[in-house]
Amino acid sequence: MTATTAAAPAISLMAAAGGGNLLFRQLFDAATGTFTYLLADVASRQGLLIDPVFEQHSRDLSLIHELGIDLVASIDTHAHADHVTGSWLMHEATGCAIGLAAAARAQNVTRPLEHGDRLAFGSRFIDVRSTPGHTDGCVSFVLDDQSMAFTGDALLVRGCGRCDFQQGNAHTLWASITEQIFSLPDSCLLYPGHDYTGRTVSSVVEEKAFNARLGGAATERDFVGHMHNMKLPHPHKIAEALPGNMRAGKPREAQARVAWAPVQRSYAGLPELAPAWVAAHQNDLTILDVRGPEELEGPDGYISGSLNIPLPELEQRRQEIPSDQPVVVVCHSGSRSALATQQLLKEGFGDVANLRGGLSRWSDEGYPLCGTAAL
Repeated sequence: MTATTAAAPAISLMAAAGGGNLLFRQLFDAATGTFTYLLADVASRQGLLIDPVFEQHSRDLSLIHELGIDLVASIDTHAHADHVTGSWLMHEATGCAIGLAAAARAQNVTRPLEHGDRLAFGSRFIDVRSTPGHTDGCVSFVLDDQSMAFTGDALLVRGCGRCDFQQGNAHTLWASITEQIFSLPDSCLLYPGHDYTGRTVSSVVEEKAFNARLGGAATERDFVGHMHNMKLPHPHKIAEALPGNMRAGKPREAQARVAWAPVQRSYAGLPELAPAWVAAHQNDLTILDVRGPEELEGPDGYISGSLNIPLPELEQRRQEIPSDQPVVVVCHSGSRSALATQQLLKEGFGDVANLRGGLSRWSDEGYPLCGTAAL
């Protein structure tokens, strides 16, 4: 099942992919050291999201929207113990499938995964390899040409996932890594589920040679002895994360939603509103124009009824902004108004958003302007 998340933007996805036929993005959650991965087939714009984080849903969805990607599935390498997955939220937002190993026995999963399964996105696909040992429901995802693999917590950069809870077993993990991951080409790039020291990627040849737990001349006996003596504390979010992930990230209670407008956050984190909604609700808003007075009298024109406070004067004159209405900030392109929006948010304004694309987009979409632009 797929759902179009947004109309395709004007940008070239091939250009965004560096001229290739596969778009790849590695995203990071600093609070938990978690990597999230976005893959998309350039020709079809279909994509997969791997290991999303609940708290980063807005960021991930904004990127998918901005790139015009049709998300096929949000998939997890395992039921995480240190963060709640964002898969349910992504399913709610886009209609994508929720993928997790059938062995995890989690609720709300629409695409239970088994060893040997294939997940297609456009003309590309990933193969599912069962790699238990960290948990009994761990899987790794291998790209169709075996140029990259996403190993979750089964194999990390110069390390691996722990084996002391969630049905973990060091003997099983040894077999998973040596038989399913180290059987890939030496040149296959390995992308881990986590890292806490800034290491983002490794390769099969590196981990075979340098992984302190199972690389080089290490035997299964060496590996098991290492894993049985680590004595690690449990993840501090385990009490929240495991129950949440057994629901595929579905909240126990419906989340409160922004009431005043259909605000969307850009990938840069900026709250934005589309011109159509602003035009339809103009009488209930304060339109704050942060351009200079000479620009209001120039060829670009201005929105009827807008309040003009130039950006350099905003801090000193913010008391002139009505407190009983939401604020939509505008300028020519949305650049200066973006800075003004951020400034107002820092100063405690709650219901505030930037006009996406500024007056240029407003005019292009046919909404009226006063001044010389309207002549």
